[in-house]
Amino acid sequence: MATEFTETVIALLKKIPMGKVATYGQIAALAGSPRAARQVVRILHSSSKKYNLPWHRVINSQGKISLKPNQGYEIQKALLVKEKVKFSLSEQINLNKYQWTG
Repeated sequence: MATEFTETVIALLKKIPMGKVATYGQIAALAGSPRAARQVVRILHSSSKKYNLPWHRVINSQGKISLKPNQGYEIQKALLVKEKVKFSLSEQINLNKYQWTG
């Protein structure tokens, strides 16, 4: 049985629209626990397939993909590019332009 926090996080993740991103900390804060970014990571890792979550739309607070090369980075970037999210030369996403406000 999922906790209330987990259920809230899953509901929020499902709301992130195509072409927008959210940060782990942002989702945690919106779910009522601003210091639970790592829990958001855990929920994404364990529940993305089960709940068909748009996992690729969640990035770190620096506007970057947290996954390492050859461990999902390329897949996440390709999915975001397909949604017209642009990356800078330093592989950063402009949060002022692409961040979902919830």
